[in-house]
Parts: sequence; structure tokens; C-alpha cells
Amino acid sequence: ILESHGVNLSDGKRLVGKLESLGPCSSVKDRLGLSMINEAERKGLIHPSRTVLVEPTSGNTGIALAFIARERGYKCILTMPESMSIERRMMLLSLGAEVVLTPKETAVPGALAKAKEIIEGLDGNGFMLQQFENEANPKIHRETTGPEIWRDTDGLIDVFVSGCGTGGTITGVSQYIKGSPKHNCPPLKSSLTTIAVEPMEQMLITEAMGGEKKGPQGPHRIQGMGPGMVPKVLDLNLIDEVIPIHSDDATNVANELWMTGLPVGISSGAIVSAAIEYCRRPESSGKFIVCIIPSFGERYFTHPMFADIKEKAEALSKQPLPEPFDNTEYGFSTPRG
Repeated sequence: ILESHGVNLSDGKRLVGKLESLGPCSSVKDRLGLSMINEAERKGLIHPSRTVLVEPTSGNTGIALAFIARERGYKCILTMPESMSIERRMMLLSLGAEVVLTPKETAVPGALAKAKEIIEGLDGNGFMLQQFENEANPKIHRETTGPEIWRDTDGLIDVFVSGCGTGGTITGVSQYIKGSPKHNCPPLKSSLTTIAVEPMEQMLITEAMGGEKKGPQGPHRIQGMGPGMVPKVLDLNLIDEVIPIHSDDATNVANELWMTGLPVGISSGAIVSAAIEYCRRPESSGKFIVCIIPSFGERYFTHPMFADIKEKAEALSKQPLPEPFDNTEYGFSTPRG
């Protein structure tokens, strides 16, 4: 990937991806779903067969929650923007969840408002896990993702590149490696450079950190990040830089990753695109860069990034068979087709 983008590799830089797409439900949010339900049960806040879990989601957190809720005996209602892929909706329904769609223009805040309305009608039996402000979110990444990255890179990681959906991954991993006295995490490498990635069409984190927005702002096509708000879970003090990536660039790099044998979603394309941008800089010389690959690509086949592939697939037609088959039996005009 780096070579195809003209990046000089002679200076010893290295870019690797952590394949969170290999989780049981194929995304980094599997960790989050398990962590939030475990913590709520531990605190006695939810009870199987009685509590109805209600949560706004862009899809992958909802899939993780539906997966675990079904196993634990909870009813699960998920609200999500109508712009999320049909594959995500099908996954949620297949796992037994109820899905409520909200207007795409209101992004996650609209889904959140709808979730609150649903809870109000559940007579005290509804519970919202609040992924965007739940401390169990970064906690699971301090306990698992961060240690895995540190172990698997032999402590050589210099730069961490992650998207910002809920902010849990980038916060928890950075707390573990940079150190967090509040969470009893000694500094392993306080010099770690943490780079956040967000859609260029929705630069809210950049704005929150005092930066300027680039170009038109509004809806974007990078599912899984840019929820339309700055999550409470996200610790801005841990972020060294925000790199905005346009949906078009994210799509192009995601397609490149597919062609290298990595079936990923569009958010992975955005994150790798940001990593490529960093690798072009002189300061990347000799650095070990780790980026998160959040989800598996098969979940996005109805996303616009696959429009050309979908068109080609639908245009395919059957071909006649060789002798001794009689192709008139299969709808062809002659025995040989």
C-alpha cells in the first residue's frame, strides 16, 4: 500500500494494521458490547428477561449488543440512521434485535433522541448503555486492545492511528500506552503519537481541538466514525493530531485494501488513508505505525463504495456448457448455446 502511494520505505518506517475485523461479529465493537453489558450486570443495573436494552448505534455496536443480548436473554432495541447499510440491518434482525431507523440528516444525535423516547415508554424497564459516554468503553481497550498492541509490537509502536466513532478505542489504547494515573496505567511509552481520524465533511473533533474545518461540512459516507458529535468518552488531551479524510479518499483506499487481500469497510480505508498521509512526512522516518482495521468488508456491499462491483455482478450471465451437455435444457437456443 505504501509503495503504491509513492511512500519512501528506505528510511525504515513500518505500517501495520490490527485486524479487529477478526472478532466474533467482525468488528472492534465486539469488545465494547461485551464490556458494557458485563459492567451493567456487575453493578446490578440490568437483569436478563426483565431489562430491555435500548441503544443508538451506527451499526457495529448494535450488532455486538444484539449478539450478546440474545445469548444473555435480553430484549434489544436499536435505533440507527437510515443511511446505514442494509447488511447491518439484516445482521441486527438476524440476531433477534428490533431496529428503528431515524433520519440520516440527524446522524447519531437523532438516533439518540429516538432511543430516549423509546425508553420513556417502557415503564422503567428500558436501559441505555450509552456507548458514547460509558466508561466501560475505553476500559475494555485499556484491558485488552492496548496490551495486545504493546505485546504484538514488542513495545516498538511509535504512532497509533485510529478512527473516532465513540472514541473508546483511541482513548483506551492511548491511556494504556501513554499512561493514565487515574486508571492505574503506568506510562509504557509517553512519547506515543496518537492520531485521530475523522471525516473531512464533519470535522467536529478538529474544531473541538481549536483547528479549522476544510471544505463543505455535512453528511459523509464513512460509516462507523463521525457520529455528528464529540463523544464524552473521547479524551482530547490524549490526541496529538487529527487527520481529516474525505469519503472519496476513504473509499479509494478501502478498495485498494480489498485488492491486496484485506476485505475491510470504508472506515478502515479512512484510517489507512490517514496513516499513508502521515507516512509521507519526514518525521515518519524509522517509525513503527499501528492503525486499527475496525471491521470486515462484507458488511458494506450495498455501500456506494461497491456500486461498480454490484453493477458488474448483476450484469453477469450464465455461459453454455461443453459436450455432452444439451444447453437447450438450460435456456439456450441451441445445444451448444
